[in-house]
Amino acid sequence: MKDVIIIEYCPQCGWMLRAAYMAQELLTTFTGDVKGIMLQPSDTAGRYTISVNNKTIFDRKSEGRFPEIKELKQLVRDMVNPAKDLGHSG
Repeated sequence: MKDVIIIEYCPQCGWMLRAAYMAQELLTTFTGDVKGIMLQPSDTAGRYTISVNNKTIFDRKSEGRFPEIKELKQLVRDMVNPAKDLGHSG
């Protein structure tokens, strides 16, 4: 079974475009490694979490920041395909 990534974001905060951008980057990098990415508007104000198969790999609240794309790709790679070489994108 392939992995599913969920990006839960706060729509009131205007973070949908950020979530869509990160989803695009992940889909481009992990084509064939993941089943898909779901953008999920949150009912909780200020929420921005990223999970793989319901396991949170990044939480803006606990980290106090958004993930860098390079960092996010490494976190996802470690979950979905640890042997994958991210080359210049990672």
